[in-house]
Amino acid sequence: MENIDSIKQRLAQLLLKLSYREGDFVLASGKKSDYYFDCRVTALHAEGSWLIGQMFNHLLRDMPIQGVGGMTMGADPLVTATTMASFEQKRPLHGLLVRKEAKDHGTGQFVEGLGNFQPNDKVAVLEDVVTTGGSVLKACDRLRGAGLEISCVCAILDREEGGRELLSAKGYELRSVFTRKELLSYGRQNRN
Repeated sequence: MENIDSIKQRLAQLLLKLSYREGDFVLASGKKSDYYFDCRVTALHAEGSWLIGQMFNHLLRDMPIQGVGGMTMGADPLVTATTMASFEQKRPLHGLLVRKEAKDHGTGQFVEGLGNFQPNDKVAVLEDVVTTGGSVLKACDRLRGAGLEISCVCAILDREEGGRELLSAKGYELRSVFTRKELLSYGRQNRN
């Protein structure tokens, strides 16, 4: 496997190229921001997906977990990238997707992929961006409600706007690949 710093730098450069925009934006939380981060573009890019899978597996390397999950639709490519990379690294992690609304047919469940898990299995929750932490808490609550334990939350970007503190107050550790400052620093190194 490649050096993790090289992977992190490549990911930062791709994120800056495809997913990071400066300007005047209103976020989902209603807050105004001088930048916008749309990780989906990078997460759905072939190289970006591979890089994200490598980075999340690196962040989770010391966690005794059985899988990863997150809120659909934003976490869908993150979960897929991470599970595929985990298999490649001979540490298979299964995936879970948390619905915004329960299915209105069949079992009526909020969580997809539970057939690969046992009650009390430990999982990490994946998120592209953590701002206030509200949406990731909803995913944590639904996964806990499905009988799983949350070991940590992993994000591509921690906006450092209170999400880490809220998650910590609820008993969840946040591990992020980047803060904004780190993203800009890594992404602008040796740029071609």
